[in-house]
Amino acid sequence: MVLPGVYAPQEDTALLAGALSDESLPPAASVLDVGTGSGALALTAARRGARVTAVDVSWRAVCAARVNAARAGLRIRVRHGNLFTPVRGETFDLVLANPPYVPAPGGGRRPRGAARAWDAGHDGRLVLDRICREAPDLLRPGGVLLLVQSALSDPERTVTQLREAGLKAAVTRRQRIAFGPVVRGRERWLRQRGLLSLAEKEEELVVVRAELPV
Repeated sequence: MVLPGVYAPQEDTALLAGALSDESLPPAASVLDVGTGSGALALTAARRGARVTAVDVSWRAVCAARVNAARAGLRIRVRHGNLFTPVRGETFDLVLANPPYVPAPGGGRRPRGAARAWDAGHDGRLVLDRICREAPDLLRPGGVLLLVQSALSDPERTVTQLREAGLKAAVTRRQRIAFGPVVRGRERWLRQRGLLSLAEKEEELVVVRAELPV
C-alpha cells in the first residue's frame, strides 16, 4: 500500500533491494532503513530474519510502513523523524538509504510535501552529505551502509566522503533507466548546468557500498 504523497517503490528501490540480497547478514541482524517510504526495503530485510527499524520524516510514510508490515505479518519498528535523529546513539549491522538525490532548481529552498522524497537542493546532495557525515557512527564494526543515488548527484563525492570517514567504500551496482517524470520536468535545466549531456537520454542510478572495518 502506498498512500498519496508517499514515495512508491521504483527502479532505485529495486536496485537497492538487489544489493541487499547480496549481503550476508548475521543472525538476527540489526538493520536500519532510513527514508523508508512505503517500507518496501524494511520488509525485504525483515523477511530475512533481521530486526528492522524504519525511519521517515513523513507521517504518511510512517503510517504506510506500519500498515504494510502488519499486512505482511512482519514485526518492524517504525519511527518518525528527520534522518538518523530517532535512532541517535544506536548502532546497526546494516543501514539502507534511498534518500532524495535529484538536483533541483530554486537555490537553497527546502522541499515540501511529496517533493521531499526526491528534491535535494541545487547539487542533489542536501541529504547525501549528511548521510556521509553521520552514517559511520551508526555502524557496528563490520557494519555496512548501502546507499542508492543518481549519477546526477556525484557518486564519487559520496565514495570519497565515506572513505575519509574511515569506511571502505565503492560503487557496486549501476543501472541506466529512462528519465522519470521528475528528471523530465527539469531536463533542460539539468542540461544547462552540465549535469546531463545533450546526448544523454537515460539517467544512471548507482549503489554505493561502504563498510566499517572490524
